[in-house]
Amino acid sequence: MTQLDVMYRFGAVPSEASMMALGRVREVYGVRRVTFDEAAKTVRVEYDATRLTEPVIHQLLRRCGLDMVERVTLLPPQPEAVSASQGI
Repeated sequence: MTQLDVMYRFGAVPSEASMMALGRVREVYGVRRVTFDEAAKTVRVEYDATRLTEPVIHQLLRRCGLDMVERVTLLPPQPEAVSASQGI
């Protein structure tokens, strides 16, 4: 089992029907957790990569009626590499 997380930013505030559908996404085999943050306008899904792929997760959320704007990277900004030519 390989656990992965993916986070998306959404635009418009979801309707009540969309939120109910989002709650049912957890019932999909392979989805482990769904975290919804209305203040940050993000939804984060933890899933089993041996069962599902990121495009499938994206489609599940779109079918719920979420206005998906972009995928948010979960990696922190990486420090820039210092080259030997800079004399350090």
